[in-house]
Amino acid sequence: MERQLYEAEHEALRATVREFLTRSVLPHHEQWERDGIVAREVWEEAGKLGLLGIDMPVEHGGGGESDYRFYAVQDEEIVRAGATGLGFGLHNDIVGPYLRELTTPEQRQRWLPDFCAGKLITAIAMSEPGAGSDLQGIRTHARRDGSDWVLSGSKIFITNGILSDLVIVVARTDPDATGSKGLSLLAVERGMPGFERGRNLDKIGQKAQDTAELFFDEVRVPAANLIGEQNRGFYHLMRFLPQERLSMAVGSAAAVRAMLDLTERYVRERKAFGRSIGAFQNTRFELAEMETQYWVTQTFVDRCVLDLVAGKLTAEDAAMAKLWATDIDRKVADRCLQLHGGYGYMREYPISKYFLDGRVQAIYGGTNEIMKEIIGRSLRLDGDG
Repeated sequence: MERQLYEAEHEALRATVREFLTRSVLPHHEQWERDGIVAREVWEEAGKLGLLGIDMPVEHGGGGESDYRFYAVQDEEIVRAGATGLGFGLHNDIVGPYLRELTTPEQRQRWLPDFCAGKLITAIAMSEPGAGSDLQGIRTHARRDGSDWVLSGSKIFITNGILSDLVIVVARTDPDATGSKGLSLLAVERGMPGFERGRNLDKIGQKAQDTAELFFDEVRVPAANLIGEQNRGFYHLMRFLPQERLSMAVGSAAAVRAMLDLTERYVRERKAFGRSIGAFQNTRFELAEMETQYWVTQTFVDRCVLDLVAGKLTAEDAAMAKLWATDIDRKVADRCLQLHGGYGYMREYPISKYFLDGRVQAIYGGTNEIMKEIIGRSLRLDGDG
């Protein structure tokens, strides 16, 4: 089957991304995994190549191209290369829309040029020790004091948490509001007094990706750093979460393709009982089933990408894409590792890295159990619809 998603300009970018990864990322990635963080220089090189802020206004250093497929190409190539230390997807796909759509002209002038140049690395801080997928349970809070917000609380599992220069923090700004009401988005910048980073968390996978705890002790955030409307943070999050979840589905589909390619090569070469293990019926049946699952997954994800580009992607469809693709990612990783036998358990074989790196896909961006809840509610099974 041939994919119909991309056009010539997308494939031209793919070639640029592959060359960048080969030259500037892959020779260093193992060291970055040992360090638990990538070098800042790789961000600036990506900025010079135009890989950051593709959808940002040209006058602020961006590419002026709103077509999400350019980011999807990057996401696929980064996954294919196993370069999971790069936080470009979080920066481009997830944080970028908030800065593009919700900021004031002054904020855009202040932040976007360095965002696009790779000199200002971004993160978004939602999860807390007591509130992961449940955004209504957020306890980090801010009170207004003159021309500032005074922010206190903590966040956990924050991607780009160590490297980030600007963090969009979800905080409760109306103490009397309940549930999802009364939340706002505040941009906290590196060096603000009271803003501290905790340890770089020791994860089982994605070892080169810095993921941290963040602490806010009476941090004075200028009112000019409020992103979007006061007390409407939850609505802003709901607006952009579908793209975030779709980007995870794009990455998972790409991981499935990469794992199948690896495994198909391996079973052709590996011999057992006098013949390649690919000649055994069990191997053929396993790979036939996974190949089918891949194409079903890829076709649905590609359709969701086109819907996003057309402005028609719904929260429910994004949840379905994330749920399905990340579950298939997890299952294929397990089965492909099994087909590698004992070698699959060795870190020197790439399948082991996919197995560990991909497991989090079903957890972050809202767990897959939350995706089921979103989809289930849309079915209106309670009799009210």
